[in-house]
Amino acid sequence: MTTSLIILAAVIVLMALSIRIIPQQRVGVVERLGKFQRLMHPGLNLFIPIVDRVRVYHDLRIQQTNVPPQSVITRDNVQVLIDTIVFYQVVGPEQATYGIFDYVLGVRNITTATMRQIIGNLELDETLSGRERISAEIRTALDEATEKWGVRIERVEVIDIKPPLDIQEAMDKQMKAERNRRATILEAEAAKQDMILRAEGDRASKILRAEGDRAAVELDALGQAKAITDIAEAEKARIRLLIEAGLDERVLTYRSFEALEKLAMGPANKIFMPSAAVETLGNIGAIGDMLNSSKS
Repeated sequence: MTTSLIILAAVIVLMALSIRIIPQQRVGVVERLGKFQRLMHPGLNLFIPIVDRVRVYHDLRIQQTNVPPQSVITRDNVQVLIDTIVFYQVVGPEQATYGIFDYVLGVRNITTATMRQIIGNLELDETLSGRERISAEIRTALDEATEKWGVRIERVEVIDIKPPLDIQEAMDKQMKAERNRRATILEAEAAKQDMILRAEGDRASKILRAEGDRAAVELDALGQAKAITDIAEAEKARIRLLIEAGLDERVLTYRSFEALEKLAMGPANKIFMPSAAVETLGNIGAIGDMLNSSKS
């Protein structure tokens, strides 16, 4: 009975050793007698103990590795410190196991070498403003190398670029001077715009005032013209009414001289008449005869 228990326990242990449960997004590389045999995928997997063994487990999720800060020299002989991070994913577990000893270390080394080559062809200003370009060129170089390793590079980010302290201080002073210059230019532009707006306002005010004065003069002239026209029309109407009543200019002249005659009959009244009026008196007799004939 003891032997049966030992055999049963051995069978249970053997079955337990023959079962592997792989979690999601992980795979296991199985070797049989030291040679690659297959991949164990997520879920329940069986293999032969002693004969088979799991060489390594790979995580299929996107991972990241920080490349240690590298001191590199630019084309204009400025030493800068660059910090980089690489995002990658294992897409070929078999190649990642047998294609390279340590793919993470390989990614870091290629990143460092490529970075030195890129920065060596750039000046400091181009380096500071060319993070996207540096990241793209590093990723291109990594893609060419890691394709055989079963690793795909998802993204490369240049986190920080630090120039030497003295250059950084000089850059800070330059940036401060540039900000002051821009502030001065903005203030000058604001003052200029204010003067222009004030001048335009004064000009518009003078134009409006002149327009108002001109309109007032025109209205006054129109009023005077209208008054003269009304007076002329009234006089014209009066003359027309006199003519319609039978009083022409000769009758009116005669009546005027009759009034002068009566006025001159006074003892203290003297009347001075212009020569033109005297000539007119010559016609009074004719006018009187005309009136007498009209009465008879």
